[in-house]
Amino acid sequence: MQLSNVIALVTGSASGLGRATAQRLARGGARVVICDLPVSHGANIAEEIGENAFFAGCDVTSEADICAALDQAEAKWGKVNVVVNCAGIAIAKRTLSKSGAHDLGIFLKVLQVNVGGSFNVIRLVAQRLAETEPGVDGERGVFISTASVAAFDGQIGQVAYAASKAAIHGMTLPLARDLMHLGMRVCTIAPGLFKTPMLASLPEQVQNELAKQVPFPQRLGDPDEYAQLAEHIITNRMLNGETIRLDGALRMPPK
Repeated sequence: MQLSNVIALVTGSASGLGRATAQRLARGGARVVICDLPVSHGANIAEEIGENAFFAGCDVTSEADICAALDQAEAKWGKVNVVVNCAGIAIAKRTLSKSGAHDLGIFLKVLQVNVGGSFNVIRLVAQRLAETEPGVDGERGVFISTASVAAFDGQIGQVAYAASKAAIHGMTLPLARDLMHLGMRVCTIAPGLFKTPMLASLPEQVQNELAKQVPFPQRLGDPDEYAQLAEHIITNRMLNGETIRLDGALRMPPK
């Protein structure tokens, strides 16, 4: 799929990996829906990008919010044919600590946003895409979700986050198989340590210590490197049903 033919919905695109992806896709000629919470800086990001973007305030777990964003995109450009799911939340809490057992509501909230939100967007976009005419090789669209190395190397205190990211990895192949007859591809990126706003807010010494854990290159990842891989997945039709680690050969220790 050529970027000039892409109408992309990028969730969590007001910052970090999502923002970098929205910016890169727009630079390549794609049209991008900046999908993030209404209280985010999404409107500013869309304004920075220019005419190839607009902001839709969305809760990814809300069917009504996603449908409204898709309606706006269709009125402006046509049906969304690429999704990049970057929206997500993280907490740090042990299964059992001095304060007691892990709060079940918090655990389920992480799953709801990270897994349920990603699936919600995919299912709703796929439903509309199925009505479109296929392109080269019968392709209609591409779905990219974001897991994490925590899906494989979850650390102490990451039980909820690791479970959610493992679920995203786990549903990648079944989704690809579910949607193959409709010409839709599904892949997942599992990033390691990237310089997102969360890590960038840490003291420089802490960032340097984290970077030393990466075998090569021994630094934090640049969000545009995530975006570059997302772009490649979109344009390479043989990539399907795969979770790709993007981590500089990092394997996370227990803590």
